[in-house]
Amino acid sequence: MRSKKIKKRILEPDLIYKSKVITRMVNAIMKSGKKSIAEDILYNSLNKISEDRKESLRIFEQAIKNVMPGQEVRSKRVGGATYQVPYPLKHERSEALAIRWIVRAARAKKGNDMIIRLTKELKDAYEGIGDSIKKRDDVHKAAEANRAFAHFARF
Repeated sequence: MRSKKIKKRILEPDLIYKSKVITRMVNAIMKSGKKSIAEDILYNSLNKISEDRKESLRIFEQAIKNVMPGQEVRSKRVGGATYQVPYPLKHERSEALAIRWIVRAARAKKGNDMIIRLTKELKDAYEGIGDSIKKRDDVHKAAEANRAFAHFARF
């Protein structure tokens, strides 16, 4: 049995854009508790995307939406065999995966500083190309390939 239900922590929206998604992105970028550095990286990246704050926020949110997966596969053990069972995703989990994939793809690029890499990855995600979009497509392909095991899913 699992222990008691964990309470979801409520995030405060960031001070500049008033967006909870930006706060989640800052927390994903942050290393070793250095939040001010993570905020600088994200805010400078958004400024490079567009000087207009509303426009850069719109591009950022559209990039996140483009990367968000609709379903994923989870391992399920049935009668001695392990199956990859496709499950639909809730919005929060989908958004968390999208943010994680964008940050990982930006960190994986070599050569430039993080601001430039994150800017490029966000622009690529907005246009529907790039490593984070490829990751989403791979997850969708795996879910589609294992659709025959969908009856093992319990909702």
